[in-house]
Amino acid sequence: MTSRPERWASDRGSAAVELVLVTPLLIMVLLTVVALGRLSDARLVVADAAHQAARAASLARTETRARSDARRAARETLQAARSACVRPQVTVDTGSLTPGASTSATVTCTADLRDLTIIPMPGSVKVADTAHSPVDRFRSAP
Repeated sequence: MTSRPERWASDRGSAAVELVLVTPLLIMVLLTVVALGRLSDARLVVADAAHQAARAASLARTETRARSDARRAARETLQAARSACVRPQVTVDTGSLTPGASTSATVTCTADLRDLTIIPMPGSVKVADTAHSPVDRFRSAP
C-alpha cells in the first residue's frame, strides 16, 4: 500500500504548469472585457455628442451658424468625455430651420482599441449615432 505522500509526489509542480497554461487565457478575457467597455463608452459618448450637436443646431438662427455650432458642440462633448474616438465627423441636416421642423445631427467616429496590447494589433470600430431636435415652433423668423 502506498502512503499518501508518495502518491502526491507525482503531482508535484502541476499547479505551476496549470497556472502557466491558464494565465494567457485569463489575460485575453480581461482584454476583451476592457475592449467591450471602451466600445460601450464610445457608443454612449457618440450618442451624447449627436444629441448636443442636434440641440445646438436647432437653437441657431441661420443654417451656416447651425452647422458650425453643431460641429463645435460635438467636438466639445467628445473632448470633455475623453473618449477613445478618433477622427470624428459631424453631419448636420438643418431642415431649413423653419419653426416646427426638425434638425438632425449624425456623429461618426472610430473607436481605437490598438493600445490595449503591447503588440500593435489592428483594432478599431466605427461608431455612429443620429439625434434629432425640433426647432421651436413659436420662435420668430430670422
